[in-house]
Amino acid sequence: MSEPVNVKILDREFTVGVEPDERESLMAAAHLLDARMREVRGSNRMAALDRVAVLTALNLAHELLQLKQAAEQRDVALNRTLGELNRKLDGLFDSPR
Repeated sequence: MSEPVNVKILDREFTVGVEPDERESLMAAAHLLDARMREVRGSNRMAALDRVAVLTALNLAHELLQLKQAAEQRDVALNRTLGELNRKLDGLFDSPR
């Protein structure tokens, strides 16, 4: 059952419904978002909140896509290595003794 949790982002408080076992990860996400939005805003305290939010979201989406691409490349390399190892093992079992 969802429970309300208050998070503070750029000195504004938001109430979010979250499952009890996901509370810690939500809090971590809120802290990350707050820190990133503060970085984007910098010393310009008059920057429009919606602009800061969109730029922060764009930066986070870009990082997410980079991480996904890196994971896909790692998976391809791992599958290639596993395929090679399987062929070598098959060669060992198939060779006459």
